[in-house]
Amino acid sequence: MKRISLTQYLVEEQRLHNSIPAELRLLIEVVARACKTISHAVSKGALGEVLGSAGSENVQGEVQKKLDVLSNEILLEANEWGGHLAAMASEEMETIHPIPNRYPKGEYMLLFDPLDGSSNIDVNVSIGTIFSVLKAPEGMKEPSEKDFLQPGVKQVAAGYAVYGPQTVLVLTTGDGVNCFTLDREMGSWVLTQRDMQIPAETKEYAINASNARHWYPPVKRYIDELQSGDTGPRGKNFNMRWIASMVADVHRILNRGGIFMYPADAREPDKPGKLRLMYEANPMAFIVEQAGGAATNGKQRILDIQPQKLHERVAVFLGSKNEVERVTGYHNE
Repeated sequence: MKRISLTQYLVEEQRLHNSIPAELRLLIEVVARACKTISHAVSKGALGEVLGSAGSENVQGEVQKKLDVLSNEILLEANEWGGHLAAMASEEMETIHPIPNRYPKGEYMLLFDPLDGSSNIDVNVSIGTIFSVLKAPEGMKEPSEKDFLQPGVKQVAAGYAVYGPQTVLVLTTGDGVNCFTLDREMGSWVLTQRDMQIPAETKEYAINASNARHWYPPVKRYIDELQSGDTGPRGKNFNMRWIASMVADVHRILNRGGIFMYPADAREPDKPGKLRLMYEANPMAFIVEQAGGAATNGKQRILDIQPQKLHERVAVFLGSKNEVERVTGYHNE
């Protein structure tokens, strides 16, 4: 079987669909190269002295791990000088990161969660990087936070890397979803899955069940149905899976179906959810929809939400279409 590299795939996609301009292709390649560097650091673990806490907090008030900080630096440094970007935004930083004046500016804006699932870092469970690419608004002079506040439907590319037994990169540019595996010996990304599709029907769900007592009635109703098994209203048995690393949970769903839920709950009624709209929900929703799935906040399609601020939070229900539609229906009744 002929091996197709990430670069070859992007060049051929551009020829076929005229959907990946050279600037965007180079930007995706730079992000992929940064993910390769992060993967290398992750795989070293304790040997690279990258485990444990960095002794600092991010903008959300969460304690940062050394790898969080390192991954953020790797992505910033890799993407600053290429000339493809106007600015970047990271879940780990309070405000946007404009491209320094000594470098040329481009027409794209990059958002990322440098290391997703950081509670899993020190226990050697899969973690990852999530990224989203937007176009800078017409006539933008100096980028501001406001320029980033575009609904997810405006994304031109999104992807994630999973640092697991293999390192994989899952990518969409709005024409289906493809998966690349890192060949560590050659140092190249190789296309290993084309046009990934999420089955519409599933028997698996992912949710943090320890929060059950705080769930709102629609979520309780839905989970009760799943747990009542083949004698309940659904007439089949469901399995629960929860890795506590969104990239790993979503990757499983992309490969074999399922529904991932991180609902709002009664612990902090004023918070619409825990996951970040711009760095996690939007890119994942774009990927999931491109793979034939669905993604909502319980009420509406995630990609249609107009962001109000850079670190906005949102409830997330994504994965197999029929399940997402059912639980969303319960919220809207």
